[in-house]
Amino acid sequence: MGDSDNTRVCPSVTRRTLLAGAGAVATMLHFQQRAWADEALAGNSTLDPALALWHEWQAAYTRTVALCRKQQNLERRLVDAIGFPKAEVELPDENVSVTVSWAGDLEDLFGDNPDFADMRARAEADLAAHQARWDAEDRRIGYSAAKREELAAADREQALVDSLMAAPATTLVGVAAKLDAVLREGESAEDCTEFPWPELRAVLGDLARMGQARQPGAFIPGSHHNRPYPRKRREDVCMSVMMYQRGDRAI
Repeated sequence: MGDSDNTRVCPSVTRRTLLAGAGAVATMLHFQQRAWADEALAGNSTLDPALALWHEWQAAYTRTVALCRKQQNLERRLVDAIGFPKAEVELPDENVSVTVSWAGDLEDLFGDNPDFADMRARAEADLAAHQARWDAEDRRIGYSAAKREELAAADREQALVDSLMAAPATTLVGVAAKLDAVLREGESAEDCTEFPWPELRAVLGDLARMGQARQPGAFIPGSHHNRPYPRKRREDVCMSVMMYQRGDRAI
């Protein structure tokens, strides 16, 4: 199995990048005069490079969310059907049973002690058999393929959001697009109450109100959300799979 250290999925963008983008947006809004704001609102937002990138990023974000959920469902099916590869080892001298999950566990338990050679061989065989069942079911349901697809989508999303944060917004619609991306990628939880997320949501609301006042019916990124932003999360068994595949296993 390959690593499943999905640092995007759940969030996919570094906080430093996002907060730098948010800070630039806030500074822009604070120091511009009303005349500039009116001109920006009246500008042709269809030519705004930030807005164009936002549309690409939004499609990539939506795809990554869908693939993350698909992969999570497959993870649960795989674990429910097969269970994590493991072997039970009886330690007669200590009268205890130990669960091992990978070859390193056996090395820690037995080392090169010849007295445990037969016990180690049985444990290795049990572990290999369980791993083979895991791999066969993985191939049957397409878990690893879904994982690779998710990671590729997340990489594209990362590249697009980086480009969006670096692009110069030429209208307030473009500024709203950047804030919308910052909120969707950066908040640690839906409707997070920690600074600066409520403040950034308020700024996005201000931009939407200004845009609607200037151009009724105009589309402002983020203003169409009437529910919390969707999240890409890795919970419960998904986090267990991540730990297992990274090698964060305890005997």
